[in-house]
Parts: sequence; C-alpha cells; structure tokens
Amino acid sequence: MKIAVATENANVSPHFGHCEGFTMFDVENGEIKAEEFVANPGHQPGFLPVFLGEQGVNIIIAGGMGERAQMLFAQNSIESIVGASGSAKEAVSSYLSGSLSTTGAVCKEHSNSGGCGEH
Repeated sequence: MKIAVATENANVSPHFGHCEGFTMFDVENGEIKAEEFVANPGHQPGFLPVFLGEQGVNIIIAGGMGERAQMLFAQNSIESIVGASGSAKEAVSSYLSGSLSTTGAVCKEHSNSGGCGEH
C-alpha cells in the first residue's frame, strides 16, 4: 500500500492542492517501509488525483480538500482522509493504528495563502 500525505515543511498541509509536495510512504503489513518526498507538480483542476494514481497511491491524507477533488480521488480508487494535522509521518502512523479517520470536511473557500478558509 502507498500512502501520500500532502506536506508543508514535513507537516500535513491544510490544503492538498497547494501543498509543497507529497510525502509518499510505502507500507507493508501495517509498517512504514520507505518514505520519499515528491514535489507538487502544480495545482491544476483534476490533475493531482491522476498524478498520484500514476505514482501508485492508494490513500491521500490532507488537512483539507475540495469536494471535486475528493470525488476525483474516489474515481481513481484512492481513499481520501481529510482533517489531519501534525507531522506527516505521525498522521500515517495514526492511520495505520486506526486512530485517524476522515472528518469528511470539504474546503469551500481558499485564501491567498492557499489554506482552507472554510471546512
């Protein structure tokens, strides 16, 4: 399984589309086996779900994400986990232990800094 975390300075980004990049975690038998950072190739509507799917991602973790993006991830067989915060690695560990699940929050507005103004 491959889990991508929308990352900003090693922490979960508040909005996946405007993040610095994605920390990719290869997971086997419930344990992190490898970690790699991939720079965000750019925020273009509909692009990132396909891009991450091509990277073999099964799960995306972010602080916030728009409804359309969540639908596109689902169409690409990628589970969206939103409402996460803290370090990217801790978020993955929490997910693997069953203590992190999606809040289902949908970003509706974005400020100039790229963060979510409303969930």
